[in-house]
Amino acid sequence: MSSVRAHRVSFAFSDAVPVLSDVDFHLSPGWTGLVGANGAGKSTLLRLLAGELTPTEGHLQFEPSAPTLRLCRQEVEALTPDISAFAESWDSVARRLHGQLGLDVTALERWPTLSPGERKRWQVGAALAAEPHLLLLDEPTNHLDAEARTWLVSALRRFRGLGIVVSHDRDLLESLTTSTLRVHHGSARLWPGAYTAARAHWEAEREAEIATHQQARAEQRRAAHLLDQARREQQSADAARHTRKRLKNKYDNDARSMGAKVVAGWAEAGAGRRVGNARRELERVSEAVGEFTADKTVGRSVFLDYVRAPNPWLFTLDVPGLRAGDVELLGPVNLSVSREARVRIEGPNGAGKSTLVRALLENARIPLERVLYLPQDVSADEARATLDAVRALPPEERGRVLSLVAALGVDPERLLASEQPSPGEVRKLLIARGLGQHAWALVLDEPTNHLDLPSIERLEAALREYPGALMLVTHDTSFAQACTSEVWRVEHGQVTVTSG
Repeated sequence: MSSVRAHRVSFAFSDAVPVLSDVDFHLSPGWTGLVGANGAGKSTLLRLLAGELTPTEGHLQFEPSAPTLRLCRQEVEALTPDISAFAESWDSVARRLHGQLGLDVTALERWPTLSPGERKRWQVGAALAAEPHLLLLDEPTNHLDAEARTWLVSALRRFRGLGIVVSHDRDLLESLTTSTLRVHHGSARLWPGAYTAARAHWEAEREAEIATHQQARAEQRRAAHLLDQARREQQSADAARHTRKRLKNKYDNDARSMGAKVVAGWAEAGAGRRVGNARRELERVSEAVGEFTADKTVGRSVFLDYVRAPNPWLFTLDVPGLRAGDVELLGPVNLSVSREARVRIEGPNGAGKSTLVRALLENARIPLERVLYLPQDVSADEARATLDAVRALPPEERGRVLSLVAALGVDPERLLASEQPSPGEVRKLLIARGLGQHAWALVLDEPTNHLDLPSIERLEAALREYPGALMLVTHDTSFAQACTSEVWRVEHGQVTVTSG
């Protein structure tokens, strides 16, 4: 039976602050969800499990000791030998997966034109066909439409090894996983249950920690008050002793004087003990307060400084058809986007949604610098270039962009110090940079890809408030319903427009 144990695993890049510290867990067969904020270390932990990185401290123990392993990364660019072999295989496992995932073997001939969702199905299918002991998936439902998600979940449920899935897809986590590994505050902890149940556990524990902390703070204030009171009593006793010395004369009775000294000594000693006890009590409760680590609240309601577009129509498209290479994807298209439109573009993968978006951008009636366009995928080179461009902005403009980055849930200082931001951080940075340019229109192609769940909620709130034009391509139904009021359905070579 496959298993993975982490024994006090820590990891840091070069001499940097550790990404993970003292991680302990034990995983057995079945699916475990790996969750956490963008940049928290989820992908780093996956690479450690895959053997691409070596722990700085501690070790990982596998059963069997040399397991077969497959890692499906977030992005699928090249046609790999594994995918080609899977396409050419006609054994029972491969045939079943071809059917389950809706894969057309002849489609590999046009790999460069396949949508990201189609490529993702080929990638996961090839990994499942290998029947590994350990299967690691990084955001497997990115770019998948509803039908493809159903196919994928069905195929993953049949997997009998040990699976770990990084995902922001709540439906996937709830339907597939039985435990949740949460990366938080530089460590990772295993919780029972799928995401919703696990979150209830850690939120209840956090509420108990907060209550304990608040009680400790109250005890600290009480102890400080008692110490202050004891010190005043000690000062009063000292003052009384000095007064007696100053007023003593030759007529004082020795016995009476001795008795007064004894009583005064008792008072002074008692005051001294009370000060010592109060000081020790304050130190004890202060230690308890100091051990509490408060969650840093990064992220707030996003304010978009919007300037109304002077042109009532921002995009118009009237063409006899749209093609991808030699393939005609859409027939006659006659569409317009007003300056206050809220459009969701939906349809199966490969139907032509991204092609339609590009055509609309090419036919914009406003300057493209007033349009925020977020593509599905951003390369590593583009990510670094974007980060360098933000670093080079004038201080005032950089501050405005970074305040928006923080509002979307990223620590600006940590982002600026990073060498390679995570895919989720890059998307937030691009959105913040565009918003800082006072965009008249937002054109977002799968904006929730690579975002953690709190970030999706923040972005959803921002888009609900945004008063300009919005064109949204997404497979996240609840996200789209919260942000849009019109649907363009792209399917069977046509675009159908409905409200809702």
